Amino acid sequence: MGKVSEYSGRVLICSGGRFESQANAQVRESIMAGWGECFGDENVVAANISGAAAAIQYLRPTIVFGIGSYLPESTYFGEVCREAKKIGAATVFWATEDPYEQDASYRICDDFDVIFSCERWGSNFYTRKDVWHLPLAACPKLHYRPIIEDVERTIDVLFCGVAFTNRKDIVRGLMPTLRNLNIKIVGPGWGELGIGFSDARLEKEQLVQFYSRSKLVLNLGRSLNFENKRFMIAPSTPGPRTYEAAAAGAMQIFHEDTYEIRRYYTKDEIPSFSNRKDFDRLVATYLDNEALRLETAKKAQARTMAEHTYGQRIRHALGILKENDFLPG
Repeated sequence: MGKVSEYSGRVLICSGGRFESQANAQVRESIMAGWGECFGDENVVAANISGAAAAIQYLRPTIVFGIGSYLPESTYFGEVCREAKKIGAATVFWATEDPYEQDASYRICDDFDVIFSCERWGSNFYTRKDVWHLPLAACPKLHYRPIIEDVERTIDVLFCGVAFTNRKDIVRGLMPTLRNLNIKIVGPGWGELGIGFSDARLEKEQLVQFYSRSKLVLNLGRSLNFENKRFMIAPSTPGPRTYEAAAAGAMQIFHEDTYEIRRYYTKDEIPSFSNRKDFDRLVATYLDNEALRLETAKKAQARTMAEHTYGQRIRHALGILKENDFLPG
């Protein structure tokens, strides 16, 4: 006997643009897995925006769920939503790139019944009703790894990600401490900073391997605004890497500009710093205390699997849709 689905109906997940980064493809796969938990994998179908209108006529879904970026010129959801309305499907968009493109949100504002924004602060800047905050998450299938206690952890501090200006500024401020440690800071733009820095891009499995061999994983938010000049919305909600790294068993130290991280994790699960003095204190506390690091990583992983998976996010979204009468009877 197959597993009985919690909900009946079909979901069409629609993402836009002709070109999609590997990161966005992984977010789409993670979101599909979350919907699959609720409706059954066989009732969740993905379509590119170019073929979505035709897919709606054929599949007749209950929910049409747009995700990702609304910025590229090739991303036009109007036709998709019109076809969905014809068959009485609910139309929902999850803006997974907020607040970095938010000036362009007018492209989706009039098309969808409901908008979810991954950004708590940014969700206040939509000029329409029926907008809710829905943070990103981890996917158990893609991101969870058991924590192996006896693996040798040879990297003191790991960071993986693009060297945005704000990240470089933070790392330069920590250099007096970092240069005395065995560091691995990887991603486009880092190589120029010397030993321990590399311009390489890591595949997901490589990154997971590095997590398992690292004592501390730096979590630095990004500050890159493609279309965020009107309100200059500062990102507040932790990005997906926070949940993914915690699910993979990484011991993270989080650089915070706000206290938003505490809505999701306690300081005993993901400790945070905002200056070099705080960072040095965390290094002194955790670097040579393997038992404490393991205990902290286990707590963060347990919290993630209990509260911060895509299945939980989709159930929360469905609760909002039901409560506000957006789901077809």
